[in-house]
Amino acid sequence: MEQLLISIPENLAARFRALVPPRQRSKMLVRLIEKEIAEKENELYACAKAVEKDEALTKEMEDWEITLQDGLENETR
Repeated sequence: MEQLLISIPENLAARFRALVPPRQRSKMLVRLIEKEIAEKENELYACAKAVEKDEALTKEMEDWEITLQDGLENETR
């Protein structure tokens, strides 16, 4: 388990301490963070899928792939 130091507004910290028992605070924060991260991951996945379906962008990326090795020396040892 890793500890993190975070800053939150004083009024939110007071409400949190008043409503969540000390032994349940970390568990609650973990659940909330996991939920938010899952939502962000789902958004990124949806974005990636949309990019994959963009035929014009895919064609442009294929056109640029020929430049991947430009300026790189071929080293053989």
